[in-house]
Amino acid sequence: MRLGEVIVVRQENRDDPVERCLRSGFSGQGQAPPGLTGRMDPRPDHGEDTYRGSGRLDGCRTVITGGDSGIGRAVALAFAREGADVLFTHLPEEEEDAHETSVLIGAAGRRAAALSCDLREEEECHRVVGHAVREFGRIDVLVNNAAYQMAQPDGLEAISTEQFDRVLRTNLYAMFWLCRASLPYIPAGGSIINTTSVQAYRPSPHLLDYAMTKGAIVTFTQGLAGQLAERGIRVNAVAPGPVWTPLIPATLPDTAGFGKQSPLGRAAQPAEMAPAYVFLASQEASYITAEIVNATGGIPVP
Repeated sequence: MRLGEVIVVRQENRDDPVERCLRSGFSGQGQAPPGLTGRMDPRPDHGEDTYRGSGRLDGCRTVITGGDSGIGRAVALAFAREGADVLFTHLPEEEEDAHETSVLIGAAGRRAAALSCDLREEEECHRVVGHAVREFGRIDVLVNNAAYQMAQPDGLEAISTEQFDRVLRTNLYAMFWLCRASLPYIPAGGSIINTTSVQAYRPSPHLLDYAMTKGAIVTFTQGLAGQLAERGIRVNAVAPGPVWTPLIPATLPDTAGFGKQSPLGRAAQPAEMAPAYVFLASQEASYITAEIVNATGGIPVP
């Protein structure tokens, strides 16, 4: 190389993040809650053809709520390909999606346990933990991912007490119950990862009750991390921006243009969220606790 010569380094397989995924075509996607993957067009990408594990979670026993579809399925798939066994929860109506997730985990050579339950009930949360302990003996990583939202464009008056109760019990009560019940079985070196949202910082008016719970998850994550630090248990969260999952067509009145509000101009695919969870669960994040990993497509947050 001569002095002053410019070296051009080519980076292979580096996609433009703006053009990487579909940016339109989400209209006409209405479904009844909770929504199913097979009825979505385009079908979400969970990393089936792209995620490559490297043993970062070898031998881990993990629990993921809402692991049948969306972000939960992508995380379950990534965990399995990183060497973890996975117990995941789903609603009875999501049996079809749950079966697909179990097949993906099994194809990765790991043990899959799918548990149908309604996490709005405390007894069901205890049943999840009990089932995990019987299957695995311990819980190395707990991922609180299950959530419920329902858009109400007509404002606060349109949010019924029934809806408000369902949102809080799914998004907050279940997380609290599962964390409390799991603690005796999470060893030092284990971790808890919660799913919050960009809505915690930039609430959409039509998702007021949902956004409120996501803000509470941030506070809970940071406070619990302080409690558990001396026990060697890390607590972190991931805050996704718009992500193309069954929750979207099942709860939003209009999906046309979904995700275009982000600076990248598109919604994320579930596969783009999973690496953040893998990192937080791995030993590479051993000095990271009380943190929120923001995966918002460039939407500025605190």
